[in-house]
Parts: sequence; structure tokens; C-alpha cells
Amino acid sequence: MICLTPSKQKQFQTNPGIFIVKAVRDYIARSPDNRFDFSPDEPIWDEPLVACANGDDPLFQEYKTVIGEYHVTPREVLEMYLKTGGLGKKDLSRISVISWVLPSTTKTRFSMKEETTVCSLRWNHTRLKGQEVNYRLERYVVSLLESMGYLAVAPDLAKWWSMIEEPNGKSCRWSQRHVGYAAGLGTFSLSDGFITPKGIAIRLGSVVTNLALPITPRPYSDYRANCLFLRQGGCGKCISRCPAQAISEKGHDKNKCELYLKAMKQNLEKSGQLAVNGFLYTDILGCGFCQTDVPCENCIPLS
Repeated sequence: MICLTPSKQKQFQTNPGIFIVKAVRDYIARSPDNRFDFSPDEPIWDEPLVACANGDDPLFQEYKTVIGEYHVTPREVLEMYLKTGGLGKKDLSRISVISWVLPSTTKTRFSMKEETTVCSLRWNHTRLKGQEVNYRLERYVVSLLESMGYLAVAPDLAKWWSMIEEPNGKSCRWSQRHVGYAAGLGTFSLSDGFITPKGIAIRLGSVVTNLALPITPRPYSDYRANCLFLRQGGCGKCISRCPAQAISEKGHDKNKCELYLKAMKQNLEKSGQLAVNGFLYTDILGCGFCQTDVPCENCIPLS
């Protein structure tokens, strides 16, 4: 558990919302983990966006219909944590969900624009090692909150977290994109991505806590508001960008996407190209074509 200095404790008590935002941004700015193995001076992620949702927002209950009954609410997250941890009764009168966006760097995004069949090495490391940074950030935020006496859980690190096999592809019991939508961080795209003020080339993380935090307003009323195609029928650039032909005007075919990535990994293994300049592609390939060289790559497109 993290031990905060008296000055840090005072900052937390004075304005916990600002304290959490600063803590997330400082971690990404200063952590030695947020660096590429092959380029230690370069960060994997740019400065995060951080927002907060009300854990009892009706949206979370709606997700049981939109996503599946298996999708848990923030209140259920903390209740399961208390039950499995044998912690007894705790104050759950107010539940908050801290959600953040980790944007890919300009150099990483540009590295993908030159590719046509398989992701760049830089993108692949961002997808895999960058996610490990995200997990460490979640653990760090949990430790911060616990050090101040609050309950805190990172749902995608919990024992109950799991992927769910469905006919149209895999889903999970805690969707970071839907949490980000509830927190006002962005909306969904034709490609199933999540378009934020920092664009679609991002990763999301979150922590649930019983600390009362100020709620971030949602600057949209429609889950499609940030996507040019879904909003006004224009664009559709992600359709032509997808080498798997997994995106159409009807949306994203998750099964086609997964099959393509498996085939690409097999091709790289056969050709001996899994190693580039001494650095390996990871066991799971990322993709990223629908998130780069598109109008929503690093912003919310206006037209």
C-alpha cells in the first residue's frame, strides 16, 4: 500500500477529484514502465484524459440489456469484492467509477499509416506492453485509494473478470468502452472503436471506488455522436482501411477480425519475421488499421 506524505494527504482531502486526475497523469508522465523497450526515451502513451461516472447511473443497469446480463454494474463490483474478501459491511452509499483514456503517440500512429497487412512493431508493443502499463496504473490508483481508507477495485484485474463467447464475437463482463461512455469520455464508432477528444487510437482503464467524486458531464446524448459515418452517413474510411474486410456499413465483424489476426501471426512465424531489429512481435498481434489514417485518429472529426 502507498504511504502518502502529509502534504499529499491534504491535497487529497481538499479536492479528491483533482488529486486523482493529477495522480493518473503523473504516473503516465513519470513511470519508467511507460517506455518502449527499443526506444527507452519515448513514452508509449501520451497524457491521459480522466473522467468520473456515478456508479449508480442507470446506464450501467441498461448495459445488462445492451451488452448482456453477465455485464456487472459498479455496485455489483464492490459487493462481490466485499463478499469474496470477507471484509464485512462497508459504506456503499456513494459509488464512483474513475475512467481514463491513454492516447497513442503521434509516432506510433504514423507508423501504422505505412502498413497495409500487419501492424507495425511499435503499434504491437503499444497494444501489449502498453496494456501492462495500463494494468499497473490501475493497481496504482487502487493502492492510492486504499491508502486513504476507501474501497477500490480494478474490474479487469478481478478474479471474476472473464471473456464471454457470443455468436458475433467475444465480449466481457466489464466493458471499458461502455464505462468510458458513461463517464463522458467518448462515443462508439462504426468499427466498434471508441472515439474520444484524443481520437480513437487509445486504450481505456478504470477503477471502481466508494469515494464520492464529482461526476463528469456527458457532452453527448447519442452513443454514435462522434462517428462521422454513424452521425451523418459520411466517411466510412475505416471500411477501406481494414485488411480483413471485417468492417462494412453494417458494422464490425469480430470473428473475421480475430481470424485475420491469427492468420497474420502464422504467416509471420512461417516467414521468420516475428523478430524485427532484435525485438519480437508479441504472441498476440494487435491491429489498428481502423484506428489510424482515419479522420477520428486523434480527434473528434467535425465533418
